[in-house]
Amino acid sequence: MKFTGRLGDLTLPAPRAEEWEWQMSGTCRDADSELFFEPRTELIEAHAKRICSGCPVLAECRQYAVDASEPHGIWGGLTPRERDIARRQRKWFTPSRSVG
Repeated sequence: MKFTGRLGDLTLPAPRAEEWEWQMSGTCRDADSELFFEPRTELIEAHAKRICSGCPVLAECRQYAVDASEPHGIWGGLTPRERDIARRQRKWFTPSRSVG
């Protein structure tokens, strides 16, 4: 797929279901998405992070969000700012590969 925007041409790989299959196991699937994308208070953010903390795909979710530079929401228990820090420090890993 090719997109043209403000930053020029962007070519994305074709979506492959197996690359996103992990999302089907996320504990957040049964929660209100607003909880993860509109955390207006520290209490709401903490609640979203608590849901993430027991998630069986936390590492995959976190890795996706860091690799994709996901700019919004709580992903893998991290805020956008925390993901930026993790990206710079490379202090995360997934069971499938070690980064750092």
